[in-house]
Amino acid sequence: MKWGMVIDLTKCMRCHGCVAACRVEHFLPLRITWVKLIAYETDEGGVLDVTTFPVRCNQCKEAPCVDVCPTGASKQRADGIVEIEADKCIGCRYCVIACPYQNRTFLSKDKDPGYFPGYPQTRFEIKGKKLYPHQRGTTTKCNFCAEKIDYGLANGLTVGIDRDATPACVNTCQARALTFGDLDDPNSNISRLIVERKGLQLQQILGTDPSVYYVDGKIGGKDNKAPESAMTGSHIQHLSSVEARAKKVFPGSKKN
Repeated sequence: MKWGMVIDLTKCMRCHGCVAACRVEHFLPLRITWVKLIAYETDEGGVLDVTTFPVRCNQCKEAPCVDVCPTGASKQRADGIVEIEADKCIGCRYCVIACPYQNRTFLSKDKDPGYFPGYPQTRFEIKGKKLYPHQRGTTTKCNFCAEKIDYGLANGLTVGIDRDATPACVNTCQARALTFGDLDDPNSNISRLIVERKGLQLQQILGTDPSVYYVDGKIGGKDNKAPESAMTGSHIQHLSSVEARAKKVFPGSKKN
């Protein structure tokens, strides 16, 4: 089996529910975000259209982050999930540079200022250090809520259907824009959705074979009005990158 996710861009309401759910589920420290929303705006004859791309680790089959890790801290499970073993991570950040989707974050060794610097830690932060500790000086990222998947399989639950065996972001999405399941099963809900809606992987040209697919009414559809870069998802790379690259997408922008 190989776990994957399909994100329906026609349903996403930009509510950031998936972002909040991920933060709560994994007790993420301040300034660490595993799920992000990237807005892509187009102007067709004076009519503005905004498409939001929820992004997270793509759990690539051919993961560059795994290949460059000098200690084996970044590794791939049999089910396709790419995980990081914090005790082996030396904080070199090679994986952060190697990830073409920029979905890894380095947790600085600096003292955690907390959610409210200068004030005592909240009960959320205190509880998180016990239940889901994050080791400073290491790299962190989305893991498809692997602990929930493992729990579900061990207890006879159906991953992607039963809440206790499904990623938190999928459970929380009120628009039902996220679908999770087994990519190796041609009859699974996610496999059928990819075939029927012509699921798109970001940056296919790189040969990483991501486990996250996108579907909508433009990309790959009959009325494809998206720019050429959208066909490969290359604009996602620009929008999540530094200002210099962003200017390639928005050539009319001026420097402050």
